Amino acid sequence: MAFAGSAIGLGSIWRFPYMLGENGGAAFLLVYIVSTLILSLPIFIAESVIGRRTHSNCIGAVHKLAPGSIWRILGILSVFTPIFILGYYSVVGGWSIEYLWQAVSFRHTDFADFVGGVWAPLICFAIFTVLTCAIVAGGVKSGIEKFTSFCIPALFVLIVGIAVYSLSLPGSGEGLKYLLMPDFSKLSPKICAYAVGQSFFSLSLGMGIVITYSSYLQDKEDIGFTASGTAISTLFFSFLAGLAIMPAVFAAGLPPAAGPGLVFDSLPYVFSSMAEKAPLLSACASILFYISLLIAALTSSVSLAEVGVAWLVEEFKIRRGAACAVLCLVVLAAGALCSLSFGPLSHITIWGNNIFNIFDKTASNLLLIAGGFLGVLFVGWKMKKADVLEEIRKGRKGRDRMPDVYYFIIKYLAPGILALVFISNFF
Repeated sequence: MAFAGSAIGLGSIWRFPYMLGENGGAAFLLVYIVSTLILSLPIFIAESVIGRRTHSNCIGAVHKLAPGSIWRILGILSVFTPIFILGYYSVVGGWSIEYLWQAVSFRHTDFADFVGGVWAPLICFAIFTVLTCAIVAGGVKSGIEKFTSFCIPALFVLIVGIAVYSLSLPGSGEGLKYLLMPDFSKLSPKICAYAVGQSFFSLSLGMGIVITYSSYLQDKEDIGFTASGTAISTLFFSFLAGLAIMPAVFAAGLPPAAGPGLVFDSLPYVFSSMAEKAPLLSACASILFYISLLIAALTSSVSLAEVGVAWLVEEFKIRRGAACAVLCLVVLAAGALCSLSFGPLSHITIWGNNIFNIFDKTASNLLLIAGGFLGVLFVGWKMKKADVLEEIRKGRKGRDRMPDVYYFIIKYLAPGILALVFISNFF
């Protein structure tokens, strides 16, 4: 559940729908599914091998397997990336707090007006960041695992309910068509590369989370089963999010390529439409949905924070609470820039992207791909094949050939594909 909570999160419910809308709908969805099952799943297993083999944080794990070598870059990147992501991810988490408050107080503020402000988005972002660090301070068993084992089933029920109602809206059929009927003429190297990046983001690859969480796994656990369950859960929730959002987008007459605010622009239309027929039901549904969005944000943010906290605790021998406090201050500083990039700092752009979008695109299209590339090179070419296969086979029943298939993809197929994706994204 902790793995699934990390993977599902806002990557599936917030980011996937807007990436789908910006990149061709069903065609993007197909590439996303294929890349998740064929490429991302074996890479998930590769990162799990590093974590469980060493039972250490990202930097410590690489040091144990290749002491004093240049591979230390992999460990450093695996710690830096999730902290970098948390800087802007927590801003979106703050948006979910604001919209939950709006639902509870029976009011609605236009998304652009809200994010264009100063204090309201900053305060919501700060609350979300502190809440994240408080959960992580509780530890893995008493904090993260208990939180996600309750939240993921609840999140599933809430998203299904929203999807069912969204599909009943007038005009929703066009959204369903956009989601399910691919137009292959829209496919391009850019869209394929973005689909791979979304797959990495959804499965928490290249950001140290899989390595860190796997370091807590016992030898009796089958990492192939864990990886498969996480991948299938992510695909399922992403598709559910698409069913919940895309029909509503077309029913409301919104452009599918509306960007990061797509969920916050489209869902108020769903609830206002519902209010005309059943005000009480609309109020309850909106509150429950934004609760689910907040849950999704927290299940991923705690995993992002855990990477840095684990490193600080294990490497510097400081208390977990103090490590969380240090991380909180770093995230607050970076996230403030991202939050203000829709308002007072909106004039600061690079190639037409504000600070928030720069963080998002740099993370998903460059840092994650680079981390995944170094990870498969390390497992496939630095670690001993016997050690890798031993880790994959632990906990498996029988002697099937899947570990050998995974190893082949990790060593030969994945590095080449990721190199092409990285070059495509860079240019």
